[in-house]
Amino acid sequence: GSEAAEEQGQEEEAEDRLKEHMDNLLDKSAKTRQAALQSLRLAFSSKTLSEFLLERRLTLTDSLEKCLKKGKGEEQALAGTVLTLLCLQMGSGPEGEELFRSLKPLLISILTDSTANPSTRQSCATALGMCCYIAAADLE
Repeated sequence: GSEAAEEQGQEEEAEDRLKEHMDNLLDKSAKTRQAALQSLRLAFSSKTLSEFLLERRLTLTDSLEKCLKKGKGEEQALAGTVLTLLCLQMGSGPEGEELFRSLKPLLISILTDSTANPSTRQSCATALGMCCYIAAADLE
């Protein structure tokens, strides 16, 4: 019994940290946003969090969109990576498709912007390709 309670406590603590990182994506400080993106990248790549993310996907999508639009260089590249991982977590269902459809125009515009940071463009290209592979309902 106490092991299950301890595990439950650890999971709640982890979810609280994730919520904090998601809140930090909207911070005024670029350093804070980058640290939050790095933490989310680590969390999304090390554990299946679909249930947790399902409820928060719209908020997270908006935050990532802001990081991609207003951020610079490293922040944008990290946002593209986190977006790819979010798409992987959402899978090929309607949620993943919705995520892809909403951010596809932004990813394409960054990718085709010759003045954008090369690592940002590369990250957006990867996000576009992976999300398209996983979640695009339209075969074209």
